[in-house]
Amino acid sequence: MQAEHNTDAMGAAIRDYHRTGRAARLRVLSSLFDEDEIPVPHLFRAFSDMPPLEQAALNLCRGRVLDVGAGAGCHSLVLTERGLDVTSVDVSPLACEVMTARGLHDVHCCDVMDSDFYGTYDTILLLMNGIGMAGTITRLPFFLARLKQLLAPGGQILTDSSDIRYVFENEDGSLDINLNDRYYGEVDYRMCYKGIRGPKFDWLYIALPLLQDAAAAEGMTCRLVSEGEHYDYLACITTA
Repeated sequence: MQAEHNTDAMGAAIRDYHRTGRAARLRVLSSLFDEDEIPVPHLFRAFSDMPPLEQAALNLCRGRVLDVGAGAGCHSLVLTERGLDVTSVDVSPLACEVMTARGLHDVHCCDVMDSDFYGTYDTILLLMNGIGMAGTITRLPFFLARLKQLLAPGGQILTDSSDIRYVFENEDGSLDINLNDRYYGEVDYRMCYKGIRGPKFDWLYIALPLLQDAAAAEGMTCRLVSEGEHYDYLACITTA
């Protein structure tokens, strides 16, 4: 489902920065965490400014690439400059307009879960915790099954995520987690920019063993590629 212009907070921030080189605060609200913000220039970063896990993911991309949740297109642009055939997908119409203006030629404003989006890709790229688009643990199998439909034989899904259990860790090392409640990595967010208030949405941070179990249930294999410095990791998912 596409975002509406009057609720497209991130897209408006991306558009402003692309047009003027400046943007107001892109605020991130959640019922679980204190208010945060996304530095808008970060969405336009060059390869040299990307964290090591993102650099590693881009270096592993091959063949025809699907960049899901492409935003301002920073990853798509790097891969296009390297000569790869890149399709960029985002639900934000304003972000898609910016990606096109920045020189990307195969941009789709849609949700990758939409049945009328189709294609066959050697690499599906889900960065900035892109697997979080699944929203919840219960929706993760449907998300993985959909991505599997879009994979070419021998294809790969590259995604980074984090195990956020550290958020609930006490000083003695114990975890303040209710095991009867929802999975602790399920978070709700809302983006706000200037007078634009985006809709609330679910986002998933998933521990690697759980992602591996979910992939195996869909007939795929998930392996650790690299670990970051703060409970984050890069994983590669392939058909078994």
